[in-house]
Amino acid sequence: MNLDNLNKEQQKAATHTEGPLLILAGAGSGKTATMTHRIAYLIDQGVSPYSILAVTFTNKAAKEMRDRVEKLVGPCPGMWIMTFHAMSLRILREHYYAAGYDKNFVVYDTVDQKTIIKNIIKEQNIDSKQFPQAYLSAIISKEKEADSAPEQFLEKTDGSPKAKVIYNVYKEYQRQLRANNAMDFDDLLLNALHVLRDNPDILAQYQNRFRYIMVDEYQDTNHIQYQIIRMMAMAHQNLCVVGDDDQCIYQWRGADIRNILDFEKDFPAAKVIKLEQNYRSCGNILAAAHSVIKNNRGRKSKKLWTEADAGSPIVYKRCDSDKEEAYYVAQEIDLLSGAKDCSYDDFAVLYRTNAQSRLFEDALKRRHIPYQILSGFSFYERKETKDMICYLRLVVNPADDLALRRIINEPKRGIGPTTLGKLETLAKVNGQSLFDTLSQEEVIYSLPAKASVSVKSMMDVMKLCQQEKDNLRVSDIYDNLLVKTGYLKALEDENTLEAESRIENLLDFKSFIYDFEEEKAAADEKATLEEFLERVATDSDTDKYDNESGKVTLMTMHSAKGLEFPVVFMPGMEDGLFPGHRAMDSENGIEEERRLCYVGMTRAKEKLFLTSAAYRVLYGHGEYTRESTFLRELDKSLLDKDGDSIYEPSRRTDNRLGVDTGSFDGYSQNPPFRPYNFDPLKYAKQSVKESAAGSAEDFIEGDQVTHGKFGHGIVVDVDAKTVTVAFDEGGTKKLAKGIAPLRKV
Repeated sequence: MNLDNLNKEQQKAATHTEGPLLILAGAGSGKTATMTHRIAYLIDQGVSPYSILAVTFTNKAAKEMRDRVEKLVGPCPGMWIMTFHAMSLRILREHYYAAGYDKNFVVYDTVDQKTIIKNIIKEQNIDSKQFPQAYLSAIISKEKEADSAPEQFLEKTDGSPKAKVIYNVYKEYQRQLRANNAMDFDDLLLNALHVLRDNPDILAQYQNRFRYIMVDEYQDTNHIQYQIIRMMAMAHQNLCVVGDDDQCIYQWRGADIRNILDFEKDFPAAKVIKLEQNYRSCGNILAAAHSVIKNNRGRKSKKLWTEADAGSPIVYKRCDSDKEEAYYVAQEIDLLSGAKDCSYDDFAVLYRTNAQSRLFEDALKRRHIPYQILSGFSFYERKETKDMICYLRLVVNPADDLALRRIINEPKRGIGPTTLGKLETLAKVNGQSLFDTLSQEEVIYSLPAKASVSVKSMMDVMKLCQQEKDNLRVSDIYDNLLVKTGYLKALEDENTLEAESRIENLLDFKSFIYDFEEEKAAADEKATLEEFLERVATDSDTDKYDNESGKVTLMTMHSAKGLEFPVVFMPGMEDGLFPGHRAMDSENGIEEERRLCYVGMTRAKEKLFLTSAAYRVLYGHGEYTRESTFLRELDKSLLDKDGDSIYEPSRRTDNRLGVDTGSFDGYSQNPPFRPYNFDPLKYAKQSVKESAAGSAEDFIEGDQVTHGKFGHGIVVDVDAKTVTVAFDEGGTKKLAKGIAPLRKV
């Protein structure tokens, strides 16, 4: 077996076959090559492929590993190289009876899971607003990860009415799964654990078969996966785990960093081999990443190094605003892409949240730079954004049946495919649009009770916005639609990470509306909803780009793990954004954010750009920012001396921390901006709700008022539904109560 293409430490890892082994493989250190050569070395030494188990986290990684092993030693029949879920499914297929299932059990996906839980909510007369399906699904999944059955869940709670509702749903959900001879994805791991733990003969069968076990990305294993692997490896102790505690960035979805940190406690005889030679990045990038990650307390000591040159220094740019930041990034890509043998796919923009993508999309489009968004949709292609665009389109054009079909049941209003089909047939027979059909009271009242109430409420909001369209700013219309249609409330009620991410995107879309309004105001032009929708339609057209050419990659840092790019931009290096305000509440939170920063920095091979904005509009709310704590930890000697530095004396006066606090006199705002106490998402949601509240005040003739669009005026008449105001510049307007953005002066 030729191992000459491996370095000294990689060779040690590949040839250490007996006993527990922990391979601490830093970013870009060639862990996949080491693992595949170790498996090939075992086979070359006479170990049967039938005795080898290698567990990965993705099917793609499993296929790549098998292909590379077979390229080295030929076909390997009987060898298990698969994901945790695939391994568990195979065990359960062989021992279904031990899990209490029939041989032909089925696996339910998330859609099936949603259907069952929705039916249970209906059957048990549970308030779906107080207990949304997504919330109950998340609770059940979390309990299964903790190996907690319904009864155990109830025992560890306070026995409150809320806990009992969750218990009843969880218990009935499990009963129906059993009755249907079905498992969900969480059950695959949990049932496999129970089969092995409760049946010593079955456990012994796998212990005897798999003399050699390897686990990739061990830092990302959860408690159930850890227990399965630990039991299977106990007989021979030949367990090799590969991972990097500095790259554990998935604790929010169950990963337990203690699994890798405590490996030597679980296996006292373990040998530890560190792969610290990096083959990806230049020296300055590695040194910069280390200067940040070394501040984590919960990590094993190691430091990446490379034989490559130090390379370019790290470039840091403090921009005046988030728009300038996006402009700067696009400009640098434009300039650097002109180099010989350089393609757009050499560049990646890695941000902390999806809500940051819009400004970069806009900036790249202005320069006609093609891009792609990985692990997500274009800002304008995301479901929640398209839903709200359809609402806005209906305000302008009620005959837009396509838009109405999309949003009539968003959020859920009890209009299923059958009911919608009947409405479409009725509209077609009468030669009307769907909107006109639903405007008829007899049609509304013919719907089921729940649907009748919710659809009428939606139609009332739509008609009011249509009626007042010319008296409202685009942002006012958006706020009213977002709040009064129930769209925002439905997402809040879900109470999941996915729903929160969607709310962030919706509130950041309002930032785009603000940009449009400010642009028109600067040009002394009227900002109309019609023109805004034209702008959106133009901006969302990405088909003009050549699919065969390279594209700049936009993605979150979480999605970038495992990838690499010659040039990486990391925008938004600000406290409250990165690290996020929630993470700053705990040491564990800040350490996971720091690991995420390390992952982002080590994606870069040749050049690394870090940027921040002194003023950022996020979720529709503008705020001065403080530079990220990670920038303060960065070794300043690695920064480009000819570029920007963390502190610019020519632009800011001196301050104690030597960082930009966001104010031009060197002091923080008064009252001071405290990102660890300030929740911009919460603030933005409250701002939208207040805006949508409209003119709730009681007005009388002679009141001086201010209007969001028309400015200052005096009330000249009031009736039950309207307020008539004589504005200083806008003339006399009759405005609808409950939607007009009027405030007493």
